[in-house]
Amino acid sequence: MMKTSYFIGAFALLSFASCKSGSTGGNYDASGLDSGAIAAITEEGYKGYISKLASDDFQGRKPFTKGDTLTVSYIEEQFKALGLAPGNGDSYFQEVPMVQIDAKPVDPKMTFKGKNADVTVQSLDDYVIGTPRMESDINIENTELVFAGFGIVAPEYNWNDYEGLDVKGKTVVVMVSDPGRYDKNLFKADTMTYYGRWTYKFEEASRQGAAGVLIIHETAAASYGWNVVRGGWSGPQLSLVPENKGADQVAFQGWVTSETAQKLFKAGGIDPKVMEDAKKPGFKAVPMNISTKVALKNNFRESKSNNVLATIKGSKRPDETIIYTAHWDHLGIGEVSNGDSIFNGAIDNASGVAALFEIAKAFQAAKVKPERTIVFMAVTAEEEGLLGSQYYAEHPIYPLNKTVANINMDSFNPVGAMNGIRVTGTGQTELEDYAAKSAQKFGRELKPEGSPTSGGFYRSDHFNFVKKGVPGLYMGSGGDYLETDTTVINKRSQALAGRYHAVTDELDDNWNFDGILADIRLHFDIGYTLSMEKTFPNFKAKSEFKELGNKRLSK
Repeated sequence: MMKTSYFIGAFALLSFASCKSGSTGGNYDASGLDSGAIAAITEEGYKGYISKLASDDFQGRKPFTKGDTLTVSYIEEQFKALGLAPGNGDSYFQEVPMVQIDAKPVDPKMTFKGKNADVTVQSLDDYVIGTPRMESDINIENTELVFAGFGIVAPEYNWNDYEGLDVKGKTVVVMVSDPGRYDKNLFKADTMTYYGRWTYKFEEASRQGAAGVLIIHETAAASYGWNVVRGGWSGPQLSLVPENKGADQVAFQGWVTSETAQKLFKAGGIDPKVMEDAKKPGFKAVPMNISTKVALKNNFRESKSNNVLATIKGSKRPDETIIYTAHWDHLGIGEVSNGDSIFNGAIDNASGVAALFEIAKAFQAAKVKPERTIVFMAVTAEEEGLLGSQYYAEHPIYPLNKTVANINMDSFNPVGAMNGIRVTGTGQTELEDYAAKSAQKFGRELKPEGSPTSGGFYRSDHFNFVKKGVPGLYMGSGGDYLETDTTVINKRSQALAGRYHAVTDELDDNWNFDGILADIRLHFDIGYTLSMEKTFPNFKAKSEFKELGNKRLSK
């Protein structure tokens, strides 16, 4: 999964000493905190979990590898050690059937034949390509390219890039993001909608009957560099087992660099400024006067990974659940960089799984036990497209109409504590209000969302709950660092920069745990507050998911 920024799931809080000032003799109520529960969250314990999960022994925690088996076994062991009950009957596992497709271009050099010139590009350096189909070979002798703007069909925004366009047998070339990024009068202004996500672009191209789809990468609009795309596509791709073995989907899908796109437009005699035209209402798709051949040799195998679940049964309303999630998977072993090929995924997302354990310790230590059931779920295959949480949402163990909320943790901030919080997807759910109230207990306040144009609300596991009408909370750091020595902060920030989806994402001496531990305490406080209530939070009035939330609660 390609997140908005490295620390999108992180926000820093005040120190434990500050937290204790709101305590009321160890009891938890609306005006204070359970100091015993808070004290159960420790740096020593947390650091130990991170050290283990992000070690080379776990081989980058990629599903379908030895690292998968080691990781889910370790998580089960920790859940048992913490005294948590199995989350799926008498089992701690929910099997997630998936298919791994390893698609290789027959020739890594791909040639586009254009009106003015031919363009030959190199796999990984200039383009990436794969297939969602469970077929041993993909052979398309000739496919014409059509530039379809953003590749969006959004009647509620009076936008249709495919209007009057027949793309059967053709390859659509589309841009990242949505029109609101460039014109605040369109869509949801600079808050990206789901129409801007790469997953949507692939889905819509399939619905339109295209042979293939290529997304033009642009760093600012995507919020990540080409290295992230390259790393994510350099090995086999995982998906849930598709209906009809993927026959209803495009034959191939992938990305091209911005530089490659510029060359293709020019080779077809098209002014690249057409991309600026595509950002305006009324744009019509443009034939690119260029064609190519696509030949892929594919190996695929079906297997199962696992979501790992554990529970603390509610004392009064055990049928109502609050679900904490964190994805356990990462990228495994990939291309060698500076002598290292293991993507350890310490921040992304050993940091979130370790937080599950610490929050479980806090709930176990609470003087007054939660009235609703607390579910702790480490999900698989987030990096492959939120697959583990998607499978759970489509095959829930706990009824969704009794699921109060999902609290998702994905990448904590190891730079230091901050004085504010940011909610990814501001204005979407009433959980935002719970986050703001809990933050006040720790002396912080809600800050504006940091990068709404990146579409972070659609980019982590909470979104699969949201799509089913269950409010999901995904929080990030905001405001100013509490450390006043800017030299210290700058040194840590520089040392930790560039680790997103890189082999350098490891636990080392550059980490500071003050903000992380405070983050975890706040996540606990929000879930505990929800566990003691009888109300069900919903979506806010202007959320596009409000109707889904109402429908769920009416069941």
